[in-house]
Amino acid sequence: MRDVARLLCGRRTKWLVVVFWLVVLVLAAPLAGKLMDAQDNDATSWLPSSAESTQVWEESKGFRPEIITAVVVYAREGGLTGADRSRIAEDKRQLTRLRAHGVRGEETRGPLYDRKTAPAAAQIFVPVIMDEKGWERIGPAVDSVRNVVGSSGGGLDVHVTGPGGVAADSSEAFSGIDSTLLLAALAVVIVMLLITYRSPTLLVLPVVAVVAALLTAQALIYLLAAHAGLTVNGQSAGILTVLVFGAGTDYALLLVARYREELRRHEDRHEAMARALHRAGPAVLASSGTVVLSMLVLLAAEMNSTRGLGPVAAIGVAVALIAMLSLLPSLLVIFGRWVFWPVVPHFGTPEPTEHGFWARTGQRLAVHPRRIWVATALVLAALSLGLVQLRAAGLSNADSFPDKPDSIAGQEVQNRYFPAGSGSPLVVIAAVDRGAQVRTTVEKTRGVVPGSLVLPPGARPEHDGRVIFEATLTDAADSEQARNTVERIREAVHRIPGADAQVGGDTAAALDMDAATRHDNLLIIPLVLLVVLIILALVLRALLAPLLLIATVVLSFAAALGVSALVFRHVFDYAGETTDFPLFVFVFLVALGIDYNIFLATRIREEALHQGTRAGVVTGLAATGAVITSAGLVLAGTFAALGTLPVVAFAEIGFAVALGVLLDTFVVRSVLVTSLFLDIGPRVWWPHALAREDGGAARKREAV
Repeated sequence: MRDVARLLCGRRTKWLVVVFWLVVLVLAAPLAGKLMDAQDNDATSWLPSSAESTQVWEESKGFRPEIITAVVVYAREGGLTGADRSRIAEDKRQLTRLRAHGVRGEETRGPLYDRKTAPAAAQIFVPVIMDEKGWERIGPAVDSVRNVVGSSGGGLDVHVTGPGGVAADSSEAFSGIDSTLLLAALAVVIVMLLITYRSPTLLVLPVVAVVAALLTAQALIYLLAAHAGLTVNGQSAGILTVLVFGAGTDYALLLVARYREELRRHEDRHEAMARALHRAGPAVLASSGTVVLSMLVLLAAEMNSTRGLGPVAAIGVAVALIAMLSLLPSLLVIFGRWVFWPVVPHFGTPEPTEHGFWARTGQRLAVHPRRIWVATALVLAALSLGLVQLRAAGLSNADSFPDKPDSIAGQEVQNRYFPAGSGSPLVVIAAVDRGAQVRTTVEKTRGVVPGSLVLPPGARPEHDGRVIFEATLTDAADSEQARNTVERIREAVHRIPGADAQVGGDTAAALDMDAATRHDNLLIIPLVLLVVLIILALVLRALLAPLLLIATVVLSFAAALGVSALVFRHVFDYAGETTDFPLFVFVFLVALGIDYNIFLATRIREEALHQGTRAGVVTGLAATGAVITSAGLVLAGTFAALGTLPVVAFAEIGFAVALGVLLDTFVVRSVLVTSLFLDIGPRVWWPHALAREDGGAARKREAV
């Protein structure tokens, strides 16, 4: 590591490193801008290919082009007037002429009135083609429908809802996600670096390096998405921005802190950077390696969206690591000591951390460490009791937005007057010779509107020996009752011999998504723990310390989830969480939260080799306390930036991860881990020789 460090910050090679990154950025910047175009936000791209709803979606392409339906809903309390009916009829005529953005106006159906003597509501169904560009134009398509039908007024409610309306509003919520998150994360990083460094000049270099890392990562991911089949969606692209900014800035803070420390000991800044890289490099490598491998564990997931997030996040963190260990050191050495202005670390000046706040904190913890870690653990355990309020069973469409967009308002109106499943039918495909039996079975199933089984608009009645039909559910398509109906229908039609019947549609897709996510929760969480444990054992050359560190992070995760659940229920008034919420929070908190324990534990071990474990704990906390606290604030702030998006699932993940990082930074790492190590003493390094020998003897043994 020492030779590599000297190479990266050499008197001549530092310029080569900067030139190399300039070339990379010239090539990467145009490709990074295309990442949005490579995203696949189709619901079926999130599901496993083996899911029944995915297979129905694929097979239905043989009957008709993929269609999503926008539903125009009209309603007036007390009944529709003659003028209302005339307006609805005129809107229907205008909609049949609509051809913009994939709208198939000629296949518009309706108006259908509610079944009353004096109808109070009507609905018109407008199909939109969802080919490979469907998700790019669903927003403009629905906007064109809304332009035709106008808005509510004069006592008549008019809304565009259904799957098409909801998809358009979701697309609008995700529009500009990259720029919104980039600006929010950048603002957080700039503010935190300014507070940490108290230098308006120094903060520029980490920001340049992290932006270079983000553009490079986005370019690589675009190439993999365009040419290697990597699944990228709005969720993974947004998390990529947060991860690169958060992790990259963390690595920068650790490196700059160690570099500033070495500048006080070495007159030559090149030598100081070489020493800083040599000392901090292993901890940064271990930290990033933990995150990268933890993210790659997601490749074992069934959900395509989760599996795709794995390499996306891993690439982002790996590129951030490379940038912070090559570009940033070169820039720091090129600009020299003055970049730390106004607090320049001159050669021979004392190290302020030796007698600062964290040094005093370590000394206080050393007085009664057992009382402190027991009390801290009990408090965290009490906070985790909030888990009883967790409702990670999925979110309905209405609960997915913090505000109420037009499609959700329309859905509420639609549910008052029509079967709740209108506009989001169940799709059933079966063998031709068993089609009638399957239809009868579906129609008799509780939860299906009688007489609602029809051939989908524009579909062939038969294809390749198979038939297709749709059924309307009595309950809202995104409700638990509708999912129960799908389970009953599947169980019934699967029992029909020779029918080879399959059930799909929006509700079936949500059901399959929940099943895949539950599988992933049970598989991924233990695998991530195992990966982190192995890396910690290799880095610390011990078993007891890694087990303790894992336990503290898991306790921190449980406390963060418990507090988050209470806040979501009683402060933000969120209805629940998505089924993948616990998995994402766990992966990010364990993979990223363990960073700070790695930074602290490796420094404690380094100091323990010289002065023994208990003294090494106090010194290690004093040396890393400020930088790890700053890193935690940056990471928490970047994840909190997810709350700027008008999507409840993102806000929940951002809040929970930010809270967990803060708990890990200020409570777990600084109090719980420190007091545990102080209480256990040298035995924490078991079975390494450091557990049995004083610092000097162990250091001699390692040197040999």
